Amino acid sequence: MRGASPAVPATPSEHRRADFRNVCTMRLGAAPRWRRVACAIALGSALLASGCARFDDSASTPFSPEPSFSNGAEVKPGEPTLPPTTTTPPRQATGPCIDPDPNVVATCLDSTSGLVVLPDGNSALVAERRTGRLLQVTQGQAPREIAALDVDASSDGGLLDIALSPTFIEDGLIYAYITTETDNRIVRIAPGDVPKDVLTGIPKGATGNRGALDFVARDQLVVITGDTGSPTAATDPASLAGKVLRVNSPMPGATPPPQITLSGIGTAGDVCTEAGGTIWVTDRTATEDRLQRIGADGVVSSPVWTWPDRPGVAGCAAGGDTVAVALNGGKALALVSVDPNNGSVTAAPSLIVQDRYGRLNGAAVGADGILWASTVNKDGGVPGPNDDRVIRIPIPQNGGGTD
Repeated sequence: MRGASPAVPATPSEHRRADFRNVCTMRLGAAPRWRRVACAIALGSALLASGCARFDDSASTPFSPEPSFSNGAEVKPGEPTLPPTTTTPPRQATGPCIDPDPNVVATCLDSTSGLVVLPDGNSALVAERRTGRLLQVTQGQAPREIAALDVDASSDGGLLDIALSPTFIEDGLIYAYITTETDNRIVRIAPGDVPKDVLTGIPKGATGNRGALDFVARDQLVVITGDTGSPTAATDPASLAGKVLRVNSPMPGATPPPQITLSGIGTAGDVCTEAGGTIWVTDRTATEDRLQRIGADGVVSSPVWTWPDRPGVAGCAAGGDTVAVALNGGKALALVSVDPNNGSVTAAPSLIVQDRYGRLNGAAVGADGILWASTVNKDGGVPGPNDDRVIRIPIPQNGGGTD
């Protein structure tokens, strides 16, 4: 078990992470490191799926606020920080690719896209859209390349999103949404193997290639596709552009035709799922940005919230009664409170970390309830010396915005 400071007792999540490592060591012995990491990740995923792990319902938001602490450092009001861990070395105050912000996990990345938090809560997988690289990032460590995909990154294409297989403990598989020279498609990445096509032929355009994916069930992948710059294609039932698709039994060479769940998507933002089968979808149109809900029964709600000012909705993460939405142009993370009885939204979202990290794109939540986000300041923003970055985001105790 990872040791803890004598003055700070180990938390339940730390005990769980240690248990994952011990179980995987006993099961796999001297197996390759990726297999043991996959085991720990998947055990955490299984814990989430079984309902043993949950968001912190005692807080004013379902995402976990961080406890107060004192280590002799000055903390400015309105700037919550994560407590230091025994695995994070002291940070230098300044320097290229060295960020003094203790919430920053990784720096000096290329423009990011998909983001998935690993269940240990200490690391994540992040995709670089233009380079096609998939990286594991951990605070205090250099990013480690997991895979590099051949993608067409012209316009808004490239490596656009990633999702872990629900059976990651057995197969170590990662699914990705990518742009090629001829189309947008879904591929499956296995350790030590070349990517294999799962679903091809998603239309490609000069713009509107963004897409995302997430598993809603063990054998069902949900995919959102962009309209390729054509609202007509988005409403055409014969086209896969501008749709939310259900992909059953996603297997290379054996995937059945996808089922259309929702049409009329504009510029795709993200798709995020909840235990129980609820699906949340973000997209952008010419007149507004939207958050839509697809119930576990398949019923599609009209947009539950719209942004007429079009702040650039992007990645989303759902848990409990809140959906967190990353904003590109809004340079913030929006927390949307949802009625647990009917899924409606009646109050304006609150904004956190506004203007602190620039343009946010990826959004994810770990098994410990902590939100993560990634930036795209190198893609349409004003990048600083440490961009682009991956950040852990503490939630204010009152659920309100931060300065």
